[in-house]
Order: sequence, then structure tokens, then C-alpha cells
Amino acid sequence: MVQFHEHIISDLLEDENGGLVILSSGLSLSKLIATLLSLHSSDQGTLLILSANPSQRKSILLSNPNPNPNPNFNGGPIEINTELPSHQRHALYSSGGVYFITSRILIVDLLTSKIPTSKIAGILILNAHSLTETSTEAFIVRILRSLNRNAYIRAFSDKPCAMVSGFAKAERIMKCLFVRKLHLWPRFQVYVSQELERNPSEVVDFRVPMNVAMKGIQKAIIEVMDACLKEMRKTNKVDVEDLTVENGLFKSFDEIIRRQLDPIWHNLGKKTKQLVSDLKTLRKLLDYLVRYDAVTYLKYLDSLRASESFRSVWIFAESSYKIFEYAKKRVYLFTRSEAGTSSGQNENVTGKKRKLKESSNEKQGGGVFLQEILEEPPKWKVLLDILEEIEVERTKQASSIDELVGANEDDNNGIVLVACKDEHSCIQLEDCIRNGPKKVMREEWEKYLLSKVELKGYQGRRKGAKKKAKEPKGFGILDGVAKNTKEDAGSSSINKQENDALLAAASAIRNLSKNKVVEGQPDVDNEENARGRRKGKSKKTSQEKQNLEKHNKTQYNSKTSDKSQVASPDTGGVRNGNAGTEDGFHEGMQRTLHAGNGFLRRHTEDVITDAMTNRGTLPPVHFHALESDLAILDILKPSVIIMYHPDIAFVREVEVYNAENPSKKLKVYFLFYEDSTEVQKFEASIRRENGAFESLIRQKSMMMIPVNLDDHLLGVNSPIEPQSSVAQNSLTRKAGGRKEADKEMQVIVDMREFMSSLPNVLHQKGMRIIPVTLEVGDYILSPSICVERKSIQDLFGSFASGRLYHQVETMVRYYRIPVLLIEFSQDKSFSFLELDPYVFKQRSYLEE
Repeated sequence: MVQFHEHIISDLLEDENGGLVILSSGLSLSKLIATLLSLHSSDQGTLLILSANPSQRKSILLSNPNPNPNPNFNGGPIEINTELPSHQRHALYSSGGVYFITSRILIVDLLTSKIPTSKIAGILILNAHSLTETSTEAFIVRILRSLNRNAYIRAFSDKPCAMVSGFAKAERIMKCLFVRKLHLWPRFQVYVSQELERNPSEVVDFRVPMNVAMKGIQKAIIEVMDACLKEMRKTNKVDVEDLTVENGLFKSFDEIIRRQLDPIWHNLGKKTKQLVSDLKTLRKLLDYLVRYDAVTYLKYLDSLRASESFRSVWIFAESSYKIFEYAKKRVYLFTRSEAGTSSGQNENVTGKKRKLKESSNEKQGGGVFLQEILEEPPKWKVLLDILEEIEVERTKQASSIDELVGANEDDNNGIVLVACKDEHSCIQLEDCIRNGPKKVMREEWEKYLLSKVELKGYQGRRKGAKKKAKEPKGFGILDGVAKNTKEDAGSSSINKQENDALLAAASAIRNLSKNKVVEGQPDVDNEENARGRRKGKSKKTSQEKQNLEKHNKTQYNSKTSDKSQVASPDTGGVRNGNAGTEDGFHEGMQRTLHAGNGFLRRHTEDVITDAMTNRGTLPPVHFHALESDLAILDILKPSVIIMYHPDIAFVREVEVYNAENPSKKLKVYFLFYEDSTEVQKFEASIRRENGAFESLIRQKSMMMIPVNLDDHLLGVNSPIEPQSSVAQNSLTRKAGGRKEADKEMQVIVDMREFMSSLPNVLHQKGMRIIPVTLEVGDYILSPSICVERKSIQDLFGSFASGRLYHQVETMVRYYRIPVLLIEFSQDKSFSFLELDPYVFKQRSYLEE
């Protein structure tokens, strides 16, 4: 355990009432919680953990110290869920252990008095930044404090930027949790910085230059984003200081804009609402540009054009067309050739290929074709070079120092950890190391073309069976040649020809794959290329190489030869001597293919050569998705870490891991795209976090929290429930209370309603809440009044499914006064729209 964790725990143990702890992201909050749990003794009482998501629960269980210094510790926390009956839950509450529990189960057990509150030592609340005054966690703390003043409340958060998102949010959270102390632990705190910088690891920073197309796309997106921000400034509805491109790189920017616009959202025009959505889309485009390959990026752009082309504002911006043009140039080039002439690109094509195209031009009077580019991400080559460099260094060290193998075998396990943003990137990079970049890009290209055919078939089915869609020109024509017509001069005709050429290429791939299945060719692409495995083994034995060669020989017909309608940029000569290594089945398949097969077969052999011979042996690699939030460092204990997608939280985790293992010589590689928004976002995240802590430090110096916080919020006259203002006013009006006040109001609430904030609000108003499983309605106010609560989203769904009609019908059957309660959001204003009576009558007539 690092020393600053000890300081945090000692500060928490000094205050018996607990406190709120805010750490920098990545400072191993799960280890801090696990150490705090290990200090808990069963003699103190039961300790409950609230608001822990599944990844946090797993990390806390994995972070338990072994052996545990506390002999009275009963082991790791156990989860209390709805599967346990009430009597078993009561026994667990009295056992003095540590338990994970959901807020809905705990609040119901508290209201039904199934918890011996005197035996509750305290509550740990995670993700404190998500709490509000009306949240269920605040409801639980208020009831527990009213019944047990000695129970402590300790809340934790590692999202400092979220704690400053509203007005005095940290102070409001502290008041609703009944805590008085705020503990701030930023990265620049003295104890933290000294601990993490005592034994720094070796860091190598690679700045990978972006190619021309990526720079053009990034510049165009920033220009479009700036144009959208200028349009937002014209509305005079949002604070101008927040409308910057740097702020637009983060997800919190959407929350900032919506928080300012929510009070007037119902009065905004369609254009302003669409601008908010467009800024979110543009932020994703910038993020996906440096994260995914060229084909995946183009596919995402095509989906945006299909779904948002009519309502989006950014698509009609001046620079938006550059985004689509550059994205296409990274994948393919659309070339037109007039009758009897060949375009410039044809000079690089083999003579056989050029003759085919010239003959087709003579027959068709001019044609068009696609030239593959399939641009590989620049980071792929740098990653492979780094892995080769690591293996070369280890080979030199192993040959020079033999003692390293025996002495540090456990510490230096040789695993290289590659940290990526998401699971898709991990799978793709693993495939890239196994099969080579060219083959990966070709597979993505095939998927893209086949998706075009599926989309075309879906559009054709939507037109109906009566109106049969005409077959597009060029559809099904081999060699990617589409017929040229007189309308080629128009831009719409060019786009149509381009789409037809893509459909022609896709149809040939699909037809050849169908022929492969019919003729019984085995499909080996499922089992042997399983991508779900996270641990990539790049050291291949001779047997593995033979298997891979057999796999590629059986696969080239099904995977690459069926792309003969598309011209490839690779123009090297054909290698000799490979035909003799194929069996009769493959020779028969080769004869059934078209004349361009030899060209594409040579391209496939280049892919195999690139994957097998051009690259040396590589170290064992493990790919980790940062979105999984798994404590992978303590599990694998790697000696080399490659930050493929740098993330500030994971950087801090690496720093803590290095501080906990000073004997391990850790080496860290950073991969950044030079002059990209990736670098700007990483640096801006550090500045934003430091600014958030500086704001929290100022708020802490000016906080106004009552000394007797429990008496102030709960009321000194009522040890069980807060005294409502209505009861106090009634005593004053009745001459100092000579006459007893009316009996408090009781509300029967359905068990499933405790996910909403309404029971909490009713309890704050002095009403007694009785949780019961109801079959009719959500709230029972009296034997004759039943209330069904509907949120706006649930109301729309109930209208569409007809469920509301049946619910109201049941309420009318059993209750004299059924009530429908429509619940709007607390932070959003609303207004009712006027409905024209004529339109209403027309709708009723059509429904009948």
C-alpha cells in the first residue's frame, strides 16, 4: 500500500462521523476501499457498501490485502441481493460483516424495520459525485442518522470535475450525507507527488505524424465545430466562456450545455437543439479519427449521412464535404476513363488488368472503376516496431546476463501490456499482430462492401413487392466496371456510378462466397481466427507457422480472390513456384475464377509474407480495454506498458503500480499523433482536473456547514423523523399546541417506486412511507384514492404499447378516485402544447 493511502485512512478514522473524500482519477480508489475494509472488525458492527458498480466490486475484491493484518476480518464483502429472503437479510445485518447492497433493498428494509440499526457501524458510499438531495442514498442516510446517531458515513469519489459541475455541489452533497469534513487529495498534493515521483519509471514518448488525409479531416472537423459554436453563441442562451473547441473535446461539454439549456429547453427552436446534438457527433468524429482504421471510420460516416442527412446542421457547413472526401481517399479512389483512353492510375496496373479494362471500355464506350488505397493507421507500424525493439533488447539482456532468468523470473514475466480505449481496438490490434496490417485492412474492406449489399437489399425490400427495384447499372459486373452514360457530367450521376461500382464489387464477393459454401470449401475463418482472446502470443513455433501457412492457402480463394473487380495499389511482380504447393481442389477452384485472379493472388502472398517473414519474433502481448475498468496491472504485473490510447486515469494507475513495485524496472511507451486533438485532449484533461481541485479548495475555505448538523437537518424535537413545517405551523396557530396536531399522513408505496425520488420527497414533507408490493397503482393515499406515476419517457411508452389503458381500467375497477401523476424532470422546465380541436377530432375519427 502506498503511503498517501495511509494518510487518507488516518484522516478518516480521526472523525467518528465520517467525511467526503475526493481523489484524483486513477489513484487506486479500490485499493483504498479494500484497505479500509480490512481494518473493520465484526465487534464494531455491520458495514454496508452502497453505489458500487460491478467493476468496482470486482476491483475491491481483487485488492483485498493477503494476508490480512486484521485477525477479526471475516473476509471479502458479500453481496446482498433480492434473492435472499428477509429473515436471511436480517441475520446478515446482525452478523457484523461487510456487505455490498443496493440502495433499493436497503431503503425498503429500513422503512419496514427489518434492519437492527443499532448494529450498523457505518455506510461507505462510492461514486459520491452522482448524489443529489433527492437521491435514494440521501434518503437512506437521513433515516439511518435519525435512528442511529453513532453510525459513520464515508463517501468517496475519484471524479473531481463532476464535483464542480453545479453550484456548490460538494457542499450540498456533504449536507445531505450529514458529514462535516471534506478531504481533498489531488495529484499535486505533497504526499502524493513525493510518493509517485520517488522512483520514476523509464518513459519513451513517440509522436507519430499523421498523414495528409487525417490532417485534412481533423482540420475540417474543427472548422465545422467552430462554425456550430458560433451559431450557438448567436442564441444568447449559453455562457460564452464555455463555448470553446477545447471544452468540446470532452463528454462533460454536453452536460454543461444541457445544464444551461434545460430550464428553457421547451422554448428553444429546432436548430438550437440540433446544434447541441451536432456538437456531440463532431466530438465523436474527432475521437474516432485517431482511434479506428480508415475503413471503419468511413463506415461510421456513411451511417451518419444516412441517419442525419436531413436534420443535421453540421453536414451543410462549408467544410463538411472535406470530411467525407478525405475519408474516401483513405480507402479507395473512384476513377473514370473515357472511351479508348486509360486514366493515369491504369499505368500502375499489370498489363493483363489494363487489357481487360481497355476491352471493356471499347465495348461499353467508357467506364469507371475503383482503386483500393486501404490506408493503414500510422500507429500500427510504430506499434510493431516497438514490439520488435522490445524483443531485441530482451534477447541481448538474456544473452549477456544469465542470472536474470533465475533471480527475477517472477518479477520480470516478459508480458507487454498494450492499453487501448475499447474492445474493438484490442481485437483489431491483436489481429494486426497475428496476420499483418494488410490482411486486417482487406478484411475490413470486405465487410464494408458486404454492408453495402445488405443496405441495398434492405432499401429494396422497403419499396415493396409490387414495385420491383431496377438493378443498378454495374451491379454484378465483374472487374468493378460500371457502364458509363450520358449523364456522367453531373455530380449526382458520379455519386451513383461510385455507388454502383461499390455494389458491383460487393456482389462479386458475395457470389463467390456463396459458391464456396455450395462447393463445400471449408470455412476456417471462424475457429482459428478467434478474436475474443485477450492474450496475444506472437512467438510462433515451427508447427504454428505451418498451421498458419496451411490456413492462408485454404483461405486465399475465399478471402481475397473474390475481390477481382477492384484494382489494387500493389504492383509488384508475381512470385514463382507457389502453384505447385496447392492441391487439386484449389487448382480446380482457381480455374473457375476470372482472369484477374493471378493479380489478387499475388497480393495475398504479400500479406502472408508481411505477417510471417518481414516481422521478427515478438514478445507475449496482452491487450487491455480501458473501458473495462479492470485492475489489470496487479493481475499481470507487466514489465513493459504501451499506451496506445493515452488516458490520464490509467497513467495514474501505472504510477501507483510503479510506486508499489520499486524493484521492478518498468518501461512505459506513449503513442501520440503529433499535432492532433489526441494530445490536446490529454493535456487539457490534466488542466481541467487541476482547475477542479483548485475550485474545491476555494469552496472548502468558504463552506458554511452547521456545527450540529444532525440537529439542524433532522430537527431536535423528533429523534425518529424530521418535524415538518406544516406540523410546526399548526401548533403555532392553535395557541401554542393546546390541541393535539392531526395524525400524520401515511402513504403506501409500491416496492418498485424507490428507484424514483418521489418517496424521498414525501418523507421530507413529514409523511410516513409504507413500502408494499402493489398490484394496482403505485401509491395508495386512502382506501378510495390510487395514484399511478408516469415519467415522460414511460408515459410515451405506455401510450404506444397500450399498457396505460389497462392500468387505468384496473384502477377504475378497484378505486373510486384514480389519479394519473405525470412526473417531469426536476431540473427541466416544461410547457403544454395547445392542440387544435379539429386535429384532435380527425385523429379520433381515424382511430375509430
